[in-house]
Amino acid sequence: MTSPDSLAARPRLALFDLDHTLLPLDSDYEWGEFTIRIGWNDPVEFARRNGEFYAHYQAGTLDVHDYVRFATEAVRLRGPDAAAAAHERFMREVITPAIQPQALALVQQHLDAGDEVLIVTATNEFVTTPIAKALGVGELLAVQLVRDAAGWYTGEIDGVPTMREGKVTRMEQWLAQRQLTWGDVESTFYSDSMNDVPLLEKVDHPVATNPDPRLRALAQERGWRILDLFTAHP
Repeated sequence: MTSPDSLAARPRLALFDLDHTLLPLDSDYEWGEFTIRIGWNDPVEFARRNGEFYAHYQAGTLDVHDYVRFATEAVRLRGPDAAAAAHERFMREVITPAIQPQALALVQQHLDAGDEVLIVTATNEFVTTPIAKALGVGELLAVQLVRDAAGWYTGEIDGVPTMREGKVTRMEQWLAQRQLTWGDVESTFYSDSMNDVPLLEKVDHPVATNPDPRLRALAQERGWRILDLFTAHP
């Protein structure tokens, strides 16, 4: 039997979904809309396809491989320098104004408590790496992208995508690299989405954060904590 002392000594992990959890928007979707505004994509066709993919994501039916090829096409065509400059502008115009003090405070609360903080997101690493840094989070598990011999993205996914059950798999890989299992850590996961139920079910402390209606109902049914980080739920 595990003693209270050994439980207290377990490392604590605070895991966060990103979009609609720490951010009041979907960074992947907003990046797509941003590429339209800067003339990188056809406004009618791209917006139509982007909207279709987003609806599939919300419904839990997204083919992530097709989506990543679509979402990274403009970046791949323009190359590293133009992509980096565009992302800096994206951060300045879209992301930084959307970062809320209560989200930063929640992350800082866990850091101050000595917890290891990770963002675990289904959005790709190109979009999310600067966002994680802006939120003060050093550990990011995102959709990793294959690079060619020149070091640039090919449009394919490297390894297991961090989506649905893939978030559990990637977290277990992260733990195994540190010679840990779920039983060795005390884990909390914040998410807004039904897509993240597999990981919410896996952690010690699931927190439905700004939850969509289906997740809110599930959280109420299961007695999970509900956190409305951005707006109070009526």
